[in-house]
Amino acid sequence: MDQQVKHQNNQLNPKEIPVEWLQPLEQKELNQEEVVRPSLSYWQDAWQRLKKNKMAMGGLFFLVLLGIMAIFGPYMTPYTVNGQNLAVQNQAPSVNHWFGTDDLGRDVFTRTWYGARISLFVGLVAAFIDFFIGVIYGGISGYKGGRTDNIMMRIVEILYGLPYLLIVILLLVVLGPSLFTIILALSLTGWVGMARIVRGQVLQLKTLEFVHASKSFGAKTSRIIRKNLLPNTMGPIIVQMTLTVPTAIFAEAFLSFLGLGISSPFASWGVMANDSLTTIISGHWWRLFFPAFFISATMFAFNVLGDGLQDALDPKLRR
Repeated sequence: MDQQVKHQNNQLNPKEIPVEWLQPLEQKELNQEEVVRPSLSYWQDAWQRLKKNKMAMGGLFFLVLLGIMAIFGPYMTPYTVNGQNLAVQNQAPSVNHWFGTDDLGRDVFTRTWYGARISLFVGLVAAFIDFFIGVIYGGISGYKGGRTDNIMMRIVEILYGLPYLLIVILLLVVLGPSLFTIILALSLTGWVGMARIVRGQVLQLKTLEFVHASKSFGAKTSRIIRKNLLPNTMGPIIVQMTLTVPTAIFAEAFLSFLGLGISSPFASWGVMANDSLTTIISGHWWRLFFPAFFISATMFAFNVLGDGLQDALDPKLRR
């Protein structure tokens, strides 16, 4: 009997041999590792894809470094932000003054990082307010739909059509120029874009099965929006926030440059650029170069990071 079985095995047709038997041993081990490998969550997969984007990671690294320098940079020199010394006015960058001095002998390096504090503070606070108002407004509008959605969107369109500079000027006349006025002016109409994005996402998600399941269990509207809809819209929301921050930073610098925002002796990138305009002809290039460079670099870093996050958080590109 044993000899008969061996004979049958020897007469086995090669076409009947399973393909897995013919695979190399290394390929089998690789397939086994792919099966055993744990699956990544949505945020883990997004982080893995973001790390592969060199431009986005470069922008993230610059922003982290900028934040660190904004906190500790002013303490790296013995000079204060408004400390004047006319004996060293308009000196070029040197060992004593790394970014040079201005026409009042103030250290440009120290003032640059104080300006970074103001710019980042304005940008982050404006982005947070836009997030808070836009998410609530857009979520309610998209979930309710119908007449409520039409009324709320008409209000958004009216606010979107108001001239931004006109609002700023009116607020400055009523409240006076200050950091609070700039943030208020940025927040009055800045949340409109966030509300539109959230509304569009909610309109797509509210027809899905898991939302209907929550309704069938008697969940309230606030709970459905908070637990079911908003977590699935965080990708576009985060991307929009990364684009809101540089817009607010540039708006603050632009208003301060025009003299409508923060005024001297407070340090701001826009104020420093405005103060240095009269000295360009005399060759004091460093006074304009450093604030202009950091405004441009910060906006570029936020934009490339936003583009990278948009690709990383796109569920259609998930493996």
